[in-house]
Amino acid sequence: MKFNVRFFLLAAIASTLVSITANAESPERSSSPEDARLYFIAPRDGQVVNGEFRVQFGLRGMGVAPAGVDSAHSGHHHLLIDFDGMPELDLPMPKSEHLLHFGGGQTETLLNLPAGQHTLQLILGNHLHIPHQPIVQSEKISILVE
Repeated sequence: MKFNVRFFLLAAIASTLVSITANAESPERSSSPEDARLYFIAPRDGQVVNGEFRVQFGLRGMGVAPAGVDSAHSGHHHLLIDFDGMPELDLPMPKSEHLLHFGGGQTETLLNLPAGQHTLQLILGNHLHIPHQPIVQSEKISILVE
């Protein structure tokens, strides 16, 4: 009987070590519902704005949670400004002047962009700032700042 208990204990320890090692080597992508939707409440695509303007984020089918809070089917917003392509989907999104993090769970912000044409896009990140699987992103919109 002691042999079987030791065997199962060793098997459990080995399984845990394999799991820890695998998670340490690859970042964690959280799952998202297929029908989750991320969108802009404001501004609208094609809108002309003056000076400082409010950007409001909308999310359906998931919840908003601050960075660091690992809760199923939730995440926090990231705003891509004049961002070409997409950030790496398997890594935490890097913070930059073109990729803003709202890790406090914010659902809006004030922007002041230089005059001209700009693009905006939202992407939801999990507790580690990594995009979900499948990715939850808004359509890319264009605005004109006068």
